Amino acid sequence: MRYSGFKVIKEALTGHKGWLPAWRDPEPKAHYDIVIIGGGGHGLATAHYLASVYGQHRVAVIEKGWIGGGNVGRNTTIIRSNYLLDGNEPFYEFSLKLWEGLEQDLNYNAMVSQRGIMNLIHSDAQRDAFVRRGNAMILNGADAELLSEAQIRQEYPFLNFDDARFPIKGGLAQRRGGTVRHDAVAWGYARAADSRGVDIIQNCEVTGFRVENGKCLGVETSRGFIGAGRVGCAVAGNSSRLMAKAGMGLPIESHVLQAFVSEGLKPVLPGVITFGAGHFYVSQSDKGGLVFGGDIDGYNSYAQRGNLPVVEDVCEGGMAIMPMIGRARLLRMWGGIMDMSMDGSPIIDRTHIDGLYFNGGWCYGGFKATPASGHAFAHLLARDEPHETATAYRFDRFRTGHMIDEKGMGNQPNLH
Repeated sequence: MRYSGFKVIKEALTGHKGWLPAWRDPEPKAHYDIVIIGGGGHGLATAHYLASVYGQHRVAVIEKGWIGGGNVGRNTTIIRSNYLLDGNEPFYEFSLKLWEGLEQDLNYNAMVSQRGIMNLIHSDAQRDAFVRRGNAMILNGADAELLSEAQIRQEYPFLNFDDARFPIKGGLAQRRGGTVRHDAVAWGYARAADSRGVDIIQNCEVTGFRVENGKCLGVETSRGFIGAGRVGCAVAGNSSRLMAKAGMGLPIESHVLQAFVSEGLKPVLPGVITFGAGHFYVSQSDKGGLVFGGDIDGYNSYAQRGNLPVVEDVCEGGMAIMPMIGRARLLRMWGGIMDMSMDGSPIIDRTHIDGLYFNGGWCYGGFKATPASGHAFAHLLARDEPHETATAYRFDRFRTGHMIDEKGMGNQPNLH
């Protein structure tokens, strides 16, 4: 069933009796060509591109909970491609281009809103760094615009420009950045994959891998053994726990990342703003709430809840650049489990076990990377070779010294 304006009108006039479930609820088959573990954005996107681009239809997505219950529904919805390094910028620009055509591709309203993103500058040294980043973006085909203080005052007059500690001296803007409705991304990809024959199997937890003679033959689950020609793992913050079932250790730590939503307000923020002297980012949802977040909690955890010191730090960052945020009431907060790699960049690669593939280590970049991650992982699973934009995302970069350290923090996941 395709969605359209005419379909909405017809259903409105006929009592909404013609809508069908967005996707099926099938029983798992005994064997699939490809099994994807993880029914989040990355897993569902992988299934969609496997079917739509690479012609793979005997595909299953296995999710231990329900679709949309993980990080894909627990983030701050920002999309952008304002990266610096060659290993990252082409990949995230590819993802942003996929975002721009996503709704037409999926026949689903994902509420893609390219309202722009602004990274604030607070020092001369930071301006130099942002000039380098902007030039790298332009060289890789992305858009970037360096703005003066006067230009930012015109667009965001409510910011605290004259703060003694963090004066605003300019900003780096990417006009094509913005936000997307996170739940709709999961639902849209699930519906599109299902329409092409992919089985989406919810409430099916993977309990182990069946490996014989160095080859993965399938997965043991709470609903029985499911055989597979190839198995792809995309479970974000639970990556270490899952891959341990195959006897693998990962260069990844799991941390909590908290996010917050204020009460609904009249339109006040035209785009996304990030604080350059700390870690704070904020946008306004279509429902009026201010959506904001900051640093991860420093300790390792698998809990989807955070602690008070990070809440205080995030609020302090918001107050530093826009004091008026202090008058807004906090409506709700939540936490997602982040898979933090040792250099802050992801991994999309085959493992040492034949037929077992891994996608993870996304740190803060997971949601914005959803389309490109799915496309690149589908390419790897279908052709057994990396996608041209993901050639640097290998396991062995930590052994060979080819790290992709976007923030220059070294091998400390909690600082990325």
